[in-house]
Amino acid sequence: MTFMRFFMAFLMLGVNLFNYVVNDYAFPAVSTEGAYLFCYFVGNEPEEQTIHFALSSDGYNFKALNGNEAVIDQTQGTGCVRDPYIFKAVDEDGKECYYIVATDMDAMLGWTSNHAIIFWKSYDLINWEDEYVLDFRSFEGFENCNRAWAPQVIWDAAEGKYMLYLALSTWDDPATEVNEDNAQHYYLYTTDFKSFTEPQYLYGRRNETFTREDGSTVTGVQCIDGDMIYNEKDGYYYLYFKEDLTQKIAYVRSKNASGPFNEDYTICSLNWWGVEGSTMYNITGTNAWMMIMDEYSEGTFFAQMTRDFESFRQVRRASYSVNHLKPRHGSVVAISEDEYFALIDAYGMEE
Repeated sequence: MTFMRFFMAFLMLGVNLFNYVVNDYAFPAVSTEGAYLFCYFVGNEPEEQTIHFALSSDGYNFKALNGNEAVIDQTQGTGCVRDPYIFKAVDEDGKECYYIVATDMDAMLGWTSNHAIIFWKSYDLINWEDEYVLDFRSFEGFENCNRAWAPQVIWDAAEGKYMLYLALSTWDDPATEVNEDNAQHYYLYTTDFKSFTEPQYLYGRRNETFTREDGSTVTGVQCIDGDMIYNEKDGYYYLYFKEDLTQKIAYVRSKNASGPFNEDYTICSLNWWGVEGSTMYNITGTNAWMMIMDEYSEGTFFAQMTRDFESFRQVRRASYSVNHLKPRHGSVVAISEDEYFALIDAYGMEE
């Protein structure tokens, strides 16, 4: 697998150099080890709001597993799942495993209808167990929660715990004292993904005022789809999110995973259309990071690359193969070659 990566990179060297210099595209980094698993859902119908998997050996070109059908049967919550985030962790006994955390929601019930998220755990990426629903209406102050969206997890070394973060809103938001459904980012800590601290405010724009096209003035800009990455070089946590007014991806940063984050955000997405659900992953063995995002109005994905978490270059659409999967907001995790071939044996992979 490694030989083929470098062989293909050599064949494409001239094309990539030309596009880097002339067309301002990112120069593709060559993955040196392992493989990549893409976890996503595919639409808004109940049967499309399920967990799907696709594999890549190079981090750019993905192929569906299981005929692009669901790989997990959800038995709890709404029976529908969106915005899945897959990540490596260790269990209570210190054993390495994977978790998926996702929005427990059926979009057919409305965009202010959900108040829970859902977890699964696996030791082999094939058998998923410990299905668990976390209902935010069980927390004080969130009894009227109407959005619990796009949960993700990062290890907070300073706390020695996993930090779960997501966008939450309620019908009775104490910050604005009005009947709003304006989602902002909150966080909770856990060590076992069963018990959690109370939700705390992480980042948002709940006090920002803007003017609508009809001339009316509104306080509070929604902040959703957070994706946090720690940059070891500068010691900052970068929080990327959907900037609601421009429908672009923006970022803020902090020295601490739990903030405070700087108030002045920076737009960083490079495409023309509205995007959401950005997720970043490292091209293994390099300092290059891919950011992929859901061009929801076009039914496509857009990819760009960074090496410093602040400046990005577009990845040529011809160099990134994912749209045939019809994916919606998902995530990518690096896996081993053994896990790559085990998944193919279990589910079969498209040609």
